[in-house]
Amino acid sequence: MAPAPAATAAQTAQKHVIAHADDIGMCHGANTAFAAVAGKGFITSGSVMVPCPWFHEIAELAAANGQFDLGVHLTLTSEWRHYRWRPLTGASRASGLVDDDGYMWRTARAALKHGHPDAVEAELRAQIDAALAAGIDATHLDCHMGTALAGTFADIYLRLGRDYRLPLLFPRHWDNYGAGLKLGDVDPARHAARIAELEARSHPIIDRFAETPWAALGDDGAYRRMIADVTPGLTLLAFHPNHAGDIDVIDPPRARCRIAEAHLLQDAAFMAEVRSQNLVLLGFRGMRDRLRNQGAL
Repeated sequence: MAPAPAATAAQTAQKHVIAHADDIGMCHGANTAFAAVAGKGFITSGSVMVPCPWFHEIAELAAANGQFDLGVHLTLTSEWRHYRWRPLTGASRASGLVDDDGYMWRTARAALKHGHPDAVEAELRAQIDAALAAGIDATHLDCHMGTALAGTFADIYLRLGRDYRLPLLFPRHWDNYGAGLKLGDVDPARHAARIAELEARSHPIIDRFAETPWAALGDDGAYRRMIADVTPGLTLLAFHPNHAGDIDVIDPPRARCRIAEAHLLQDAAFMAEVRSQNLVLLGFRGMRDRLRNQGAL
């Protein structure tokens, strides 16, 4: 494969942004909110949680709208108090995938501590296969609560990207990604080696990761600062828009933030501010197709 052409100074200075919606399929409100904001001027992509109860609804919506840019939000945790889900591959305690109640672990650290690597890989493959079988033209892989990208699971994550010929969310700076998600430390040398392996295949690396400003509880100013703080390179902004209804019961403390976010992502004044920042908005579908055409996937 020929090496990728060197980027020009102007290209290097550009602010490339993937504006992404997480947790689709988790509940009905997540699905309808994504359908309302996707491709409407800012949100370029999203990812689905296959083990969740509302996955099949988003699969039907995706079948009806071929423009949806949807990846698989690889899921190894089930964090809510009463609203939970189980692995597609079954709730065997021997797998290390489930807690005493037979549901996925509530935290990434628990999943990392108990999950057997072979069981983890089988479960994540089952999730990707189920998404494809449901008619979703998967554009990429990323991971719920960062779990599939942490610790020893990272090599599984990379292998899945190669095997399914899908680009991955992979962060250049672990402290920018893993610390916020409370994923623990990573071996710097191994992380650097993984980045080098991806870059050797012209795979884009996320230079900066930022997500919903939860502490702001829907404060518009926090979102405007989030956009203004984008720097040259490739930034992934992970949003969690939701419509009112089920999320109010599932996650009362942060439901207001999710609901306000869904409205903001359709707000004309906010969209105008996004355009004023001269961001280059990217999706994963174009990235996937380019990498496949180059033989990089």
